[in-house]
Amino acid sequence: MDLSARLVAPVSPALPPIEPLVVLLLGPTGSGKTALALALGERFAGEIVSCDSVAVYRGMDIGSAKPTPAEQARLPHHLIDVCTPDEPFTAGAYSRLARKALHEIASRHRLPIVTGGTGLYLRALTEGLFAGPERREDLRARLRRSSQKHGSAWLHRLLARLDPPSAARIHAHDAPKLIRAIEVCLAAHKPMSQVLARDPLTGFRFLRFGLNPPRQALYDRLDRRCAAMFQAGLVEETRILLDRYGPVKALDSLGYRQALRMLRESLGVEDAIKAAQQGHRNYAKRQLTWFRREPGVHWIESFGDLPETLEAVAAFVEAGCPQ
Repeated sequence: MDLSARLVAPVSPALPPIEPLVVLLLGPTGSGKTALALALGERFAGEIVSCDSVAVYRGMDIGSAKPTPAEQARLPHHLIDVCTPDEPFTAGAYSRLARKALHEIASRHRLPIVTGGTGLYLRALTEGLFAGPERREDLRARLRRSSQKHGSAWLHRLLARLDPPSAARIHAHDAPKLIRAIEVCLAAHKPMSQVLARDPLTGFRFLRFGLNPPRQALYDRLDRRCAAMFQAGLVEETRILLDRYGPVKALDSLGYRQALRMLRESLGVEDAIKAAQQGHRNYAKRQLTWFRREPGVHWIESFGDLPETLEAVAAFVEAGCPQ
């Protein structure tokens, strides 16, 4: 029987239906997630759901290392190129769109494969975010102006009066989180710590794999990839984005940040590449720290041979698919 037909089990009169399987491929940037996801999707009639906070933006192709057009043509991809760099895109927006994609993929009896390195987006997808009020840009602007007038610690003191538990949890210099917490307190008319309520994703079974290649081998690969990005036209891509959208927040992403400094003539090409390489290495460390907290991850500790890695992962997927 074709495996794609077994990803959602038929309803049995004696047993409850088995929930659809979702594969989560985690790991740091440059660890080989894209290649493994494509091979796995082709093996098991899958569709890929990107979990990358930069790949959502149209035009940010080189610096995001998003799958190439040829790679995207091999399998259906979701959550890539969904907005322009000047549009705000949040973890909550990602969760809503990704959950919709999972349900649609499962309804086609295909295997959803979520792959990417943005830990917050993954958490929003699987665990949900608290159901706080909508953003109020006017209030945020007033809070930012007051913080500039009264000093950086003013926001933290205000939150400590409104919601002491949240103030104890949020660092005094983390202005974005402080502003959001104050915004929630004022809009909800109660402390944010009292309205925290997550909405975990139900109706699916998760099979988690983590790629953790040897650290020095990963760093060497990241160094080569960063240099290749600049050679492939990252600076020109950044110039086009800057001319079209201005200095938007999305351009503060790794690689684009260094290319932007080159365009402003505050950094030479060699120094820009070195800075981007160091930034990617640091980011990989943070990603691994984050994903180590994910439950039930089957870790793959080497780059390994792709066919060999595929077979190891495929054995788990076969076992997770109902007969």
